[in-house]
Amino acid sequence: MEALHELVHDAEFWVLLAFIGALAVLIWKARGTLTGALDTRADKIRGELTEAARLAEAAQTALAQHQRRQRDALKEAEGIIAAAREDAERAAAEGRKELAAALERRKRQALERIALEEQKAVDEVRGIAVDVAVAAVRRVLAQDLDAARRATLIDQAIAALPETLH
Repeated sequence: MEALHELVHDAEFWVLLAFIGALAVLIWKARGTLTGALDTRADKIRGELTEAARLAEAAQTALAQHQRRQRDALKEAEGIIAAAREDAERAAAEGRKELAAALERRKRQALERIALEEQKAVDEVRGIAVDVAVAAVRRVLAQDLDAARRATLIDQAIAALPETLH
């Protein structure tokens, strides 16, 4: 009991008690600010993820359009080849030499169109994919990483691009 009496009359005890009280009030007041900041940060990240998903969906849509164009070009080429074959059957009576030349010319044109459309589609999809990836990486890197980590991630992403695009 006497120890308790001495403790109550000790100035250091009251300073410690006041410090603990002040610390408790400070933590209680700062709690709302910290949770608000964390909620804001979580909302911001959620928004960025939504934007990245939207960009990925846009890239998928563009890829599907290009694949559809490629299929249409192949169908068109098949139609051209079929028309050339019909022409060849009609022209067979006129002479085999003219027929072979016409078929070869149309076939070459169709293959050139296919190759050109394929290359355009691949180039456009690659460009879109690179733009989407660069935009997403820029956004994340600009907001969340220090300079050293950012440089490392950029180097890794650049090194991985050829494998990703082929």
